[in-house]
Formats: sequence, C-alpha cells, structure tokens
Amino acid sequence: MLVHIRKARVIDPQSDFHNKVADVLIENGVITKIASSIKVEGALEIKEKGLCISPGWVDVYADYCEPGYEHKETINTGLACAASGGFTEVFIGPNTQPVVSTKSIVQYALQKAIGNIVTLHPLGTATQNGEGKELAEMMDMRSYGAIAFTDGWKPIQNTGLMLKALEYIKAFHGIMLQIPVDTSLASGGLMNEGLNSTRLGMAGIPALAETIMVHRDIELVRYSGSRLHITGISTAESVEMVRRAKAEGLTITCSVTPYHLVLTDDALTNYQSIYKVSPPLRTEADRQALIEGLADGTIDCIASHHKPQDWDAKTREFEYAADGMAIQELVFSILWDALKDRISIDRLSEAMSTIPRDIFGLPTAEIKKGNRANLTIFTTEGNTSLTSAKIVSASRNNPFIGKVLTGRVVGIINNGQININK
Repeated sequence: MLVHIRKARVIDPQSDFHNKVADVLIENGVITKIASSIKVEGALEIKEKGLCISPGWVDVYADYCEPGYEHKETINTGLACAASGGFTEVFIGPNTQPVVSTKSIVQYALQKAIGNIVTLHPLGTATQNGEGKELAEMMDMRSYGAIAFTDGWKPIQNTGLMLKALEYIKAFHGIMLQIPVDTSLASGGLMNEGLNSTRLGMAGIPALAETIMVHRDIELVRYSGSRLHITGISTAESVEMVRRAKAEGLTITCSVTPYHLVLTDDALTNYQSIYKVSPPLRTEADRQALIEGLADGTIDCIASHHKPQDWDAKTREFEYAADGMAIQELVFSILWDALKDRISIDRLSEAMSTIPRDIFGLPTAEIKKGNRANLTIFTTEGNTSLTSAKIVSASRNNPFIGKVLTGRVVGIINNGQININK
C-alpha cells in the first residue's frame, strides 16, 4: 500500500510539522516521508480542499450491542460506523447479553475485531453482571484487554460499592468510567425538567439527577485518590464542579456527547422520540456552558454515546420509546457545523485524538517519519449529507440523516489499512 496525502494541514502538537501544510507518504502502513512537497508515482493520492490530518480519533464510549442484541448493531457494523466517522479506536460499552463482566467476553469482542482497520477496546463492567451489587473481576479483565471499567447505561448507584471499585482499580492504575445519572431522581422522567417539560406535560428529569452524582463521585475520588472519567456530562453546574475538581488536582476527566453540544430540549417540542436520550437534552444555558467547558479544556474529550435502536424501539409513544442516538458516522460534521465559530479545529482535533489517548494510556500516534500510520484524514470545507442509503449502521435512530453539515471525514489509515469514504 502506497498512499500520498497532498497539501494537508498537520494537526498534531507532538509533531514537528504541527500546523504546517505538508505532503505525507505512507508505505505499507508506515510514514516514510513528510515534506512540503513530495513527488511519487503509483501511489493512491488523497487531495481535498481544506485537507487536514491528525492522530487517529478515539471514541471513548459507543454501544455495539453484540453479543445479544445484534439486530441493533453488531461489532462489524459498529466498526464500519467508526471508520466512516473517522475513528481509528473505539471503546465499546459492556451492556450486552451476556454483559462484559468476565475475561471470556472481553476476549470475544477482541476476537471479533481482529483484522479490522479500527482498533477495538472493550469496557468491562465494574460490578458482576453489571447488577451493581458486587465487584466484578476487574483486574482479570484488565489483563485480557479491558481498557477501563463501567456499568455503562446502568451507572453505579451504591456509594459504598462505587468507593470499593475506585479503591480496587488503584492496584493496577485503572480508570472508572461513569455516566452521571442518579436513577432514583431520574425515575419516571422523560426529558429535562424545566419550562419545556411543563409546557408539554411530560415528567421531567431534574439537573439534580446528574449534579448530585457528579458531586458524589468527586468526593469519592477525593477520598480514594483514584481515577474517574465522567462521560455524558450535560449541565452547567456539572461543568463547574469538574472545573473546580481539576483545579484542586483531583484525577478527574470528562467527556461530552455531540448531541449535548448542539441540541437542547427545544428539539422535543413535537414529542419526537428520536431526540430522547440519557442524560436528557438540557437548556440553552447548559449547552453554552458545555461549549465553554470544551473550549477551555474543562471537558477533555468527545464521546459519541452511539446507541443504536431498532425501528420498533423508537417508533412508539414517547413514554415507551427507547433512548439514544446512533450518530457515530457523523460526529465530526455535527460538531464542526455547529461549533466552527466557537471551537478551533486544533482544539476539536485534540479532544478527539491526543487527549483521550493520554487519559486512557493509548499509543500517541504521533505524525512522524518512521511511525506506524494511525491517522484521521478530514476536511473543514465542503459539506456532508448522510442519506439512509449510505448509512453503514444497522440502525437508523439518527436525527441528522439528510441534513447538510459542514466538514467531512475523508478517511482513516490504521493497522496497515486504509478506508476512504465515498
């Protein structure tokens, strides 16, 4: 494989070519030359207006549903989504059937991904069978490839058990990952509690259901000295609590979903279940705080929270509809279209590549001669419009289908392979 990337802006603070426009030559998966201009024959040439390259993007939370719910998404279709969306590495949630609670299920997921251009990293449950009662064999799963630990869509509610989990993972410098939802306060709620829920006559989920969990877990990290990543942060108060915790020096990081950065609970005024997510879409004030938090580094990275649902699960009364969006294929374009005047491409790329790598101990993927190519190739110009016919996901619960968005993922190079989007 000989690939010639022409006139691309290199976005990689670790690289000598950072913020420079250069040609990059890749031979058999290895970067062999970087220069202002390269002449070569017989190579696959990649050239686009506004072309950029960065270390391969990392999605720190996605749901691929296999084993157990393959009608929603399989590991193969999920990895195709990741490749199309520009991700070279993806963490998959543990809420399968059976759950990822033993080394054998970790191995199953890794075996299914062998040979794929996208590198898969399973997340193991923190508790046995994800039931929130007793700790799982996290050290065992870690030794077989689990990247971090979480009960996923069923966040740990028992404070004592969460503390034990945080203390347990210190033995191997592990990371706990938690979606901040207090289920007792969120129970029965359908959307963010506020003016819109009152107008629509729908039961609300108060911001307190998130902030009380964020506060609790920060206190547990302060007590234990362990490491925590909060994913799916959605309220202004949560952002401020994380900001203060970081200033104090606590080992806390966090990620935000694309839909919490670009949508609010105004989207639910027509009772459209496609916008039903957990944590719920919040207010415009919350959205602005999330954008500010991403811009100043309080929010470290992006997590797609890609959650495929079959047609029946979404096409029903709002109260009974399942939550989640399957948007991994469009993460970059969704974000760049909405935030290009607020977030620099350097900061967005950093949040999708170098920072998650640093948090979770992944290889750096520096753009440097002699290194294996682990690259995302994209353009900040032009448009993307994903039609139903082009979707590679097995599910269609994506409210951005058919919308014209700015920016486009051109392709990825990883594991000695190349994927170019058509």
